[in-house]
Amino acid sequence: MQPLIITTALTGAETTIDAQPNLPITPSQQAQTAKDCFDAGSTVLHLHVRDDSGNPTQSLERFSDSINKIRTAVPEIIIQMSTGGAVGESFENRMEPLKLKPNMATLNAGTLNFGDEVFTNAPADIERLVAYFNKVGVVPEIEVYESGMIDYVAKLVKKGLITHTPLHVQFVLGVPGGMSGKPKNLVYMAEHLKEEIPTATWGVAGIGRWQLPCAIMAIVMGGHVRVGFEDNIFYHKGIVAKSNAQLVDRIVRIATEYGRPIATVAQTKEILGL
Repeated sequence: MQPLIITTALTGAETTIDAQPNLPITPSQQAQTAKDCFDAGSTVLHLHVRDDSGNPTQSLERFSDSINKIRTAVPEIIIQMSTGGAVGESFENRMEPLKLKPNMATLNAGTLNFGDEVFTNAPADIERLVAYFNKVGVVPEIEVYESGMIDYVAKLVKKGLITHTPLHVQFVLGVPGGMSGKPKNLVYMAEHLKEEIPTATWGVAGIGRWQLPCAIMAIVMGGHVRVGFEDNIFYHKGIVAKSNAQLVDRIVRIATEYGRPIATVAQTKEILGL
């Protein structure tokens, strides 16, 4: 079984400071959080940024500021930028951060209801984004929210549009409007991916109450794990987590008890083909 890669989605675009007072908003806060999470065992940082008022933004300047401060605080960490932005953000703005050429960035594989809104990823836009990933030389992490998206990604691979290998796919389970994080769903998604793209690796981001059970299953099944305030603000039901690092610590402890080693930066790069 591969060493476990832990990704931290530290801020996100939807979580509010009112709901999670410990949410890192400023570039300096994000840099300190990145260091804390790296020290705890997380080698990948999934990055959204906020403006001075705490609102989500795709500003190239803000991304650059956060990245520079993160690199200063913890040069080794792998930065994975979001091209999802906030729901409703234009596709052009969502593509902008790729100009900064991070180690990785996310590529959402389809449209779905997202709470009371619609997260739109039309096929033509997805293919345009795939081409831009190839042009700037950024490694994609494919975000899938239900099983049909795996079939679509496999189609793009067969057409020669997505070429990076090994491809890394992130199952995002538990979004209101998407597939839940029930154990049978994660097992099915992992098996379906293996059938369609046998060389792909996978991780899971369980949303809300699904974060911990999905993470534990991934540890046992050989997948990888994403935690953080973007996906879940609680440590236990009704108890707000003190920090992103606290959520990382818990996964490291559980994986260690199970006997699965935590991936180093070098191992993470090898697994993801960076």
